[in-house]
Amino acid sequence: MRDVLDDIERWRLDGRRLAVARVVGIEGSGPRDPGATLVASEAGEVAGSVSGGCVEGAVVTEALAVLRGEEPRLVTYGIADEEAFSVGLTCGGTIHILVEPLDWFPVYEVLRDALRSEEPVAVVTVVEGPSLGTKLVVGEQIEAVGSLGAADLDEVVKRDALGQLQSALTGTRHYGLHGEARQNEISVFIESFARPPRMIIFGAVDFTAALAGVAKVLGYRVTVCDARPVFATRTRFPAADEVIIDWPDSYLSRVGPELSPLDAVCVLTHDHKFDVPALVAALETRAGYIGAMGSRRTTEARKKRLLEAGVDEAGLARIVAPIGLDVGARTPEETAVSICAEIIARRTRHAAPSLRDRGGPIHLERSGEPPQPLALAETGSAGRP
Repeated sequence: MRDVLDDIERWRLDGRRLAVARVVGIEGSGPRDPGATLVASEAGEVAGSVSGGCVEGAVVTEALAVLRGEEPRLVTYGIADEEAFSVGLTCGGTIHILVEPLDWFPVYEVLRDALRSEEPVAVVTVVEGPSLGTKLVVGEQIEAVGSLGAADLDEVVKRDALGQLQSALTGTRHYGLHGEARQNEISVFIESFARPPRMIIFGAVDFTAALAGVAKVLGYRVTVCDARPVFATRTRFPAADEVIIDWPDSYLSRVGPELSPLDAVCVLTHDHKFDVPALVAALETRAGYIGAMGSRRTTEARKKRLLEAGVDEAGLARIVAPIGLDVGARTPEETAVSICAEIIARRTRHAAPSLRDRGGPIHLERSGEPPQPLALAETGSAGRP
């Protein structure tokens, strides 16, 4: 919903009726995660995606039917269905999509305002059972709005939704009609909109500008922090949400308690006066990724200083240094991509080669010859992995 919010508001200002289609369940391999949203206007305009192109045409047809007055519906596309092949879903999984008119007010307004202010919020929708499409919106700082049809059900689901929101989890839960556990009379889809993950970058260097830009594309709220005001300027880091002039440990003493496993701390300073205090302070937070730039020699020297500062082996193991995946990056932009790729791999627990796990120089000598394309035997059909 966050991705199509501007389109929704623009079309609403024009007075157009809208239908929303959301992925509310996946079985097996799915092209988009639960929560992926497509919105269609009565004029046939479309924004967003529920399948990366596989079933969009069929879903738009369903959306326009809803706008013509037909009932909201839960539609399913799967590899075993002939209709799935006809619309192009051949990924091997099944997706469940709720299609409904955008008439869930005031729930929508509460959701919109929370998303714009980056306030954590969760929207609960009945996807199976009585009152299909009824909604409840909850948040830690937001009074619950809406109802699923029964007060006792609302209380139980509100509690569970707040729990999922704290863990940034989106998914389906099942209840009895009055909130009873271990029953399956009603299924609700809980979509969590946690605050955007944070990336704190220490060191006002050229690599920082590139990393801030890539991180913003991935949805991070980016802070650049450096104690040197001549380098830490908005002009040098236009992509950052904020540029802070402060020592790393001082800054983390203020914001560290707010960091979660979804957040990242990247130390790009190359100066032990900055990076050692920054890393020591970062290890006292719950940040899910702590990385430090530097050569093998710099990394070993820093390790000794960290041990002298009282960091134990468990703490050292949390620090990814040298930072980034081993993709042969050299430029600031390439390095930024390798760092963000490593953050994604660690968050998804995906095996990927890290520079920390390879010996020898970080920058291997290049032959000077143009890169050779991989053989089809190595990549599979049509050169795709």
